[in-house]
Amino acid sequence: MLRVLTAGESHGPELIAIMEGLPSGVTITAEAIQADLQRRKLGYGRGSRMKFEQDELSISSGVVHGRTLGSPIALRIGNTEWPKWTEVMSPAPTDLTDRSRGRGAALTRPRPGHADLVGMQKYDFDEARPILERASARETAARVALGALARAFLQELGIRLVSHTLSIGPVQVPEGSPLPAPDDVDALDADPLRCFDAATSALMVAEVDAAKKDGDTLGGIVEVLAYGLPPGVGSHVHWDRRLDGRLAQALMSIQAIKGVEVGDGFETTRRRGSAAHDELFAADGGITRGSDRAGGTEGGMTTGTVLRIRAGMKPIATIPRALRTIDTASGEDATAHHQRSDVCAVPAAGVVAEAMVAIELVNSLLEKFGGDSVGETRRNLESYLAAIPETLRTAPASEAALLAHDEHS
Repeated sequence: MLRVLTAGESHGPELIAIMEGLPSGVTITAEAIQADLQRRKLGYGRGSRMKFEQDELSISSGVVHGRTLGSPIALRIGNTEWPKWTEVMSPAPTDLTDRSRGRGAALTRPRPGHADLVGMQKYDFDEARPILERASARETAARVALGALARAFLQELGIRLVSHTLSIGPVQVPEGSPLPAPDDVDALDADPLRCFDAATSALMVAEVDAAKKDGDTLGGIVEVLAYGLPPGVGSHVHWDRRLDGRLAQALMSIQAIKGVEVGDGFETTRRRGSAAHDELFAADGGITRGSDRAGGTEGGMTTGTVLRIRAGMKPIATIPRALRTIDTASGEDATAHHQRSDVCAVPAAGVVAEAMVAIELVNSLLEKFGGDSVGETRRNLESYLAAIPETLRTAPASEAALLAHDEHS
């Protein structure tokens, strides 16, 4: 069983990330984790904080000479802006001399769309600072670091992930466009919006520019693809073991994510049954599917084809032309505090979604195949695949199968 935990505040000294249960023998380097942390800052429309806030990574435990030990892994992500916040965020009792202005000002105008007001109500605070510090998407840096550990384990089993942007506001990648493969990650990261379609990316850039000019923000949809998964990861036997349910929860836990769909998801609900499901055909190497509408899962389990899951991110709730709110100190109408200047963070959400999918896949794979070392897990996986009768084995989708599908349509 894999367990993960993050701790830390947005303007605190550091974020802490802990992963327990990763088998021994997984190749881990600080450079690989740091590279993923840099990817989280990518994307046209990000604010200045991405430039001056550095993620100083250090590995505190669980890795020796570039290999996991099988013991808990602890990561530290230092905040280079901490010296500016030592008084405001001091863990020791401190008397702030001026609560009316500057960093120490009491945040009594909760921002619509954030955790501010409900957090103040729930945790009995008279201002939003203690809430927004933890609710901040800055916490996703710890998730991305943990996701890098998970992806390293997946790669040992031949499983690779890639994420990309499908839409920014009303601008969408055309239906039926080619899907990126894991080898396309560098090209995606080089694109301003991490979009695999160059023409659509240019339209997305224009949409971000228009929103910035209007003092507004944008959301969008990202998609995560997992290649190389075996069939049968997850389970149909109970609600909390269904992989699609676990993935949906993991993605919905990301700040600002408001919707998740597997495969064609909501589009499938608009189709008739005869056009909604992936028919099965005999092909060289085993059974294949004539389409991929289900997104690589059936009955809460992987099918052995490409896993495809999408997450929808709402527009950033802190808007330059601030939304209306209430000043909780006076009870009077006011405008909300403005804490950041991003216009769009959808490309970064794709990197975070990729990390969360990786973590959940590792959890389900270890539940199925176990193993105290990566070698043992690999042997268990290979033994499981070898034991599947030839008449039941899944083959990759092929041109012959797609032609057969067309003939049967």
